Amino acid sequence: MREYLLTLCVTAAVTYLLTGPVRKFAIVAGAMPEIRARDVHREPTPRLGGIAMFFGLCAGLLVADHLTNLSEVFQNSNEPRALLSGAALIWLIGVLDDKFEIDALIKLGGQMIAAGVMVMQGLTILWLPIPGVGNVALTQWQGTLLTVALVVITINAVNFVDGLDGLASGMVCIAAAAFFLYAYRIWYSYGIEAAAPATLFSAILMGMCIGFLPHNMHPARIFMGDSGSMLIGLVLSAGAISITGQVDPDALQLFLHSEKAAVHSTVPVYIPLLLPLTIIAVPAADLVLAIVRRTWRGQSPFAADRGHLHHRLLEIGHSHSRAVLIMYFWSALIAFGALGYSVNSASMWIVLGIVFLSAIGLVLLLLPRFTPRAPRWAEHLVPPRYRRRGAAVEPVVVLAEEDRSPRPPVVAGVSGVNGATAVGPRSRLLDGRKAESSR
Repeated sequence: MREYLLTLCVTAAVTYLLTGPVRKFAIVAGAMPEIRARDVHREPTPRLGGIAMFFGLCAGLLVADHLTNLSEVFQNSNEPRALLSGAALIWLIGVLDDKFEIDALIKLGGQMIAAGVMVMQGLTILWLPIPGVGNVALTQWQGTLLTVALVVITINAVNFVDGLDGLASGMVCIAAAAFFLYAYRIWYSYGIEAAAPATLFSAILMGMCIGFLPHNMHPARIFMGDSGSMLIGLVLSAGAISITGQVDPDALQLFLHSEKAAVHSTVPVYIPLLLPLTIIAVPAADLVLAIVRRTWRGQSPFAADRGHLHHRLLEIGHSHSRAVLIMYFWSALIAFGALGYSVNSASMWIVLGIVFLSAIGLVLLLLPRFTPRAPRWAEHLVPPRYRRRGAAVEPVVVLAEEDRSPRPPVVAGVSGVNGATAVGPRSRLLDGRKAESSR
């Protein structure tokens, strides 16, 4: 566990330290697209954050290769090299898209090629655990097609949900944390060495997201772009492929006395990981709804719009930060709920806990305009937006130097340059000059 934590910390540190220079490089390179109709942000923001995340991935693999126990993963398996090859290819395609806006079909073809590169190096699904049947071996073509489909679905699901500051990186980090705990349990508790690569991938993925999040939280100073969203989607899918199609459930029959029983005990996580419906349930649902919505309208499934789940949260009145936190909540509930169910599927407390937390989530969705208010004795310690109406500070009317004509006051809680946030908007510039980006 110490070596996994060291790998995670190194990956996070490298990603965090490189994101600042990468932001400056993106500004110089002109990777700052104009504001589009579907965008939520109001200022041009540089992309190419995936560059820092990719070098964080490389640093994590390099450190793991020189550690005592994790070096055995590289000696006994070719999966880390397969991941690095596919990640390098998908990252290059994402960098080109962030700079030149390449066609969607070209990106789809690149995603398939990256998945094919991983398959050629051994990172593929060899069999499927089917409940009530047992282990079903797949032919080479069946395993290849299923692997490519899983990689493409996961990449696009993460890419589709990357619409708010810190949303994609935070949700993938939550998914990677739940996946790490599950893979580590399979590797450490049952002694199955084939689960070690998936555990390593999850630790590195958490480090990539944790290192990038401080720069990407609202208001974001840099976006990960397709170079980052497609990269973390590929790493997440690689871990799912490794532990779903490489770990033989028959290895658990020493503890459960039969292969069918072993498959049945792990199916709460195995099958959802394969589809995938738990680890990336929210982005996967968003992906399916987007395809259905666009096809129903006679549009291409790749046509961009403002109908994603995070857009709808903003439309019903949630602030930017609160919408992100709600998406975090549902991702954590589904991922860790499935994790808890896989550990003890017979526990009624787990089911009741999931139901209770789901009710809390529904209440949060129904209270979009709720603003917490501080008690009267503490009102002078908090910003005006958290004070009661009677104690609110009257807005100040600023007169221009030229004509001394009154200008509209800036009222707290109203969307400013970057939109409403959980801590309030940025103040507008009052000297009449054009607001410049502070990112």
